[in-house]
Amino acid sequence: MATQAKRRRVAGPVGGGDADPDPVAGFLSWCGQVGLELSPKVAVSRQGTVAGYGMVARESVQPGELLFAVPRAALLSQHTCSIGGLLERERGALQSQSGWVPLLLALLHELQAPASPWSPYFALWPELGRLEHPMFWPEEERRRLLQGTGVPEAVEKDLANIRSEYYSIVLPFMEAHPDLFSPRVRSLELYRQLVALVMAYSFQEPLEEEEDEKEPNSPLMVPAADILNHLANHNANLEYSPAFVGPGPSFFLPPQNCLRMVATQPIPKGHEIFNTYGQMANWQLIHMYGFVEPYPDNTDDTADIQMVTVREAALQGTKAEAERLLLYERWDFLCKLEMVGEEGAFVIGREEVLTEEELTSTLKVLCMPAEEFREFKEKDGWGDNKREEDSLTITNIPNLKASWKQLLRDSVLLTLQTYATDLKSEQDLLSNKEVYTKLSWREQQALQVRYGQKMILHQLLELTS
Repeated sequence: MATQAKRRRVAGPVGGGDADPDPVAGFLSWCGQVGLELSPKVAVSRQGTVAGYGMVARESVQPGELLFAVPRAALLSQHTCSIGGLLERERGALQSQSGWVPLLLALLHELQAPASPWSPYFALWPELGRLEHPMFWPEEERRRLLQGTGVPEAVEKDLANIRSEYYSIVLPFMEAHPDLFSPRVRSLELYRQLVALVMAYSFQEPLEEEEDEKEPNSPLMVPAADILNHLANHNANLEYSPAFVGPGPSFFLPPQNCLRMVATQPIPKGHEIFNTYGQMANWQLIHMYGFVEPYPDNTDDTADIQMVTVREAALQGTKAEAERLLLYERWDFLCKLEMVGEEGAFVIGREEVLTEEELTSTLKVLCMPAEEFREFKEKDGWGDNKREEDSLTITNIPNLKASWKQLLRDSVLLTLQTYATDLKSEQDLLSNKEVYTKLSWREQQALQVRYGQKMILHQLLELTS
């Protein structure tokens, strides 16, 4: 079962106001007002959930049953907020790499508005000052606990982007509209907290294919849906298409233009209802949501081998300068084929290589004889001429050519050197319950991230031995 960051409610609007003594009752009353319909079979509760508020089955639920329906008018987005017209008119000035600025400005305005219609919804939010994303950990602790996992580097990029976005776009906009944004919300720290909240709690509607190449897909807040906690083995799923209520076992009729949370597995009475945030490795879960699934629960866990690490491993095997130059020529060709990049990574899951084409191409090009590479380069790649014995499925790794296995093994060994601890020390901590329970919450979460990654990497060592 997922171990998640504790969700605490916001103590009223930003800058003051009393907390609702019964936020769930207030939220359910608001749901009735906006047409957000919950099945009588579900309840919003703190009891029986893995973390803070969640949703629990009051009665047994069957696959296909509708759990709740959220009308689009109840979604909180840049279009539905009370300053939606202004945000639309200023859309050009608010464009950013993330595409999140309009929603974040909507939240900044609504949070400080004394009579915001969203206040009962905000009352179920976690307390912004207690979010557990690694971006809020002290830098020394983040680096010490998560070294080698990829999280510190991702967080540093986030923090730089947040700071740049805030000072170049967000703060000037708020200062230009002082009647809409009180001084108390003009804060980089609050903006950082809201970015983390949007990262963890917002949803993005899938785009149609022709829309994929346009500007970033703006996130939106989906009340009720964001109460559900996450599991890889989830039992519910959010459907975005306009609702069509067919002959299935739904017990109430939702509005037609809505988002629908539907059960995907049988849910016994008293069990928690879990959504999925997508196929997320533990390093992604802790980075974006502030929690992990303990080993071995997260079946979507992965380990990364940096692409440049494979190049470094290949360079270790060169002796003469001519060999080094040829290897760089091979690497440049792989870059031209768009199979590798300086900041890319090969992603290995427990049962599959998620970047199979890229890793296969890289091992093939870096390991082929020089004459074969010349011919290969002249043909500009191999087209569709791929051999089954070169398949890089996990089960086929022991059957790969010896040179491929050696390069893969050397790359894994270099990757393992980036961690501050080895697998045995992690296993010792996890197997000793008395010691494990004395670790801080952050230490436990970070240990689960490191351990899951190292188990995948050690599996590769066994397969390449």
